[in-house]
Amino acid sequence: MAQVIADRRDVDFVLHEQLGVASLSENECFEEFNKKTIDLIVNEARNLAVKEIYPTMKEGDQQGCVFENGQVQVPECFRRPWKLFNEGEWLAMNEDPEWGGQGMPKAVGMAAADYFNGSNYAFMMYAGLTHGAGKLVEAFGTEKLKKLFLKKMFTGQWTGTMLLTEPQAGSDVGALETTAVKNDDGTYAITGNKIFISSGEHDLAENIIHPVLARIEGAPAGTRGISLFLVPKIWVNEDGSLGEPNDVVCTGIEEKMGIHANATCSLALGGSGNCRGWLLGEENKGMRAMFLMMNEARLLVGMQALACASSSYLNAVNYARERVQGRHLLKMADKDAPAVPIIQHPDVRRQLMIMKSTIEGMRSLLYYVAFCEDRIRVSEDEAEKAKWQGIIDVLIPVAKGYVSDRAFEVCSHGVQVYGGYGYIKEYPQEQLLRDCRITLIYEGTNGIQAMDLLGRKLGMNQGKPVMDLMGEVQKTIAEARQYAATKPLADEVEKMLNKLGEVAMHIGATAMSPKVLEAFAFAHPFLEVTGDVAMAWMLLWRASIAAAKIEAGTKKKDVAFYEGQVKSAEFFIFSQLPVTFGRMKAIQNMNGAAVQISEEGFGGK
Repeated sequence: MAQVIADRRDVDFVLHEQLGVASLSENECFEEFNKKTIDLIVNEARNLAVKEIYPTMKEGDQQGCVFENGQVQVPECFRRPWKLFNEGEWLAMNEDPEWGGQGMPKAVGMAAADYFNGSNYAFMMYAGLTHGAGKLVEAFGTEKLKKLFLKKMFTGQWTGTMLLTEPQAGSDVGALETTAVKNDDGTYAITGNKIFISSGEHDLAENIIHPVLARIEGAPAGTRGISLFLVPKIWVNEDGSLGEPNDVVCTGIEEKMGIHANATCSLALGGSGNCRGWLLGEENKGMRAMFLMMNEARLLVGMQALACASSSYLNAVNYARERVQGRHLLKMADKDAPAVPIIQHPDVRRQLMIMKSTIEGMRSLLYYVAFCEDRIRVSEDEAEKAKWQGIIDVLIPVAKGYVSDRAFEVCSHGVQVYGGYGYIKEYPQEQLLRDCRITLIYEGTNGIQAMDLLGRKLGMNQGKPVMDLMGEVQKTIAEARQYAATKPLADEVEKMLNKLGEVAMHIGATAMSPKVLEAFAFAHPFLEVTGDVAMAWMLLWRASIAAAKIEAGTKKKDVAFYEGQVKSAEFFIFSQLPVTFGRMKAIQNMNGAAVQISEEGFGGK
């Protein structure tokens, strides 16, 4: 069975029919990215992903990374695609060409990332973290640091990481113990231990650049006293040449459930007293700076999750067309009736529809967030920029938390459709499930994403970003009411949008009351219902476009695709949203059992 990573017809639909990304070429900064150019970019990304990166997925998983004497070897099969990936200038495809980028729109980059991460996201983590670290240098580095590091990072000659987590400081970053002492030459001596560092040590690049959170001597406790430093594995001289090793030592790698081919490292900084780094940005403002990278990373995690789910779905639907098992339900009494492909069985079709509608809604949502970033780039109106940034801020916890939750469920369905074959390593489904699982945890667990949505985003700027987002949903509802196929769907989405508004006001008010613990016990259900409504919006938007094409008399070859868009929205809105309504009712009831039970009441001793 041929591997399909992402449905090209669906990718094109989101880029060109839903978002109209080619319209960005009307602006000077994106003038070369017309539809023809965008299609060529997506073609090249798909070819590299399918032909060069995807063949490393299973082999990399089986071989994993090898740790020996402080050094990490990645799977040998990674070397050729890494070289080709960097030669194609894919690592910084959205960045300034001055620093080795291609300057393309974020939404186009998202389409390329869809293919790259679907082909092997453990491989792509080496590039993704490098890009995020490079963005920190670009945003907070001095001109000297930019000249020393940025181009070499954005072209993949050097790679990057993110050093936050410590044994005693996981989600509570403010509890970190890594210290920084200023040297006479303006650099800082760094001492501490970091764990769970993805891509923290490997042999793909000649140097690894670590943004490190640490506390300068005498700084305030908690997150208020954290600063950000740039710490290279090998010291970089004033002329850009490499100097001596910088006392950054890998002390081990983790044996994990998934993403075996990405090295998850423990790093000791300054064990011999010789680790140096440069301050990035201002003292005691490291967390504010790191959030720049973390927001980008959270959107990338959503893409990683989507990529796993998309591959799992496409594998499942193709398998269901080929796997012959059991008689058709309407011919069960006929002993002579032939066996049929399992795609003809209602329960398999139910699972495939859950997968299909979820994948389509998630893809649209992630591309939409990226497109909002492009709108900020081309706008000259500060109020409009603030609007799109506010919508991005509200949707980031949904794009990471909700999407990864639902993607894992899709991957689980992908195993189920295969039956027993889905559980064995001969087929790709079990690896996709394993690889997807970490997306619910890293870059802030999904519980933290839910707390962010409730505690920070809901009331941000007196609620204006949430109202702006709801206004965009209302525009789609109005458009969908113009077509017979989508009018009843629009009515249901409007009901759910209004109900979400009620729930948001209720939980927001409760979070400001003495019942704050009860409110935050329902933060994750609130993330779920917010995500469900966002999905319904995206699917309704897609369906209204499709309905318009059908009514106008589309080409015969496109009829099944457009009808499928309407059916996806119909299935999700009429079969899934009623469950969402139940969750909303539970949030409004806000039963306090979860926070009222005593610790002993949980049992377990």
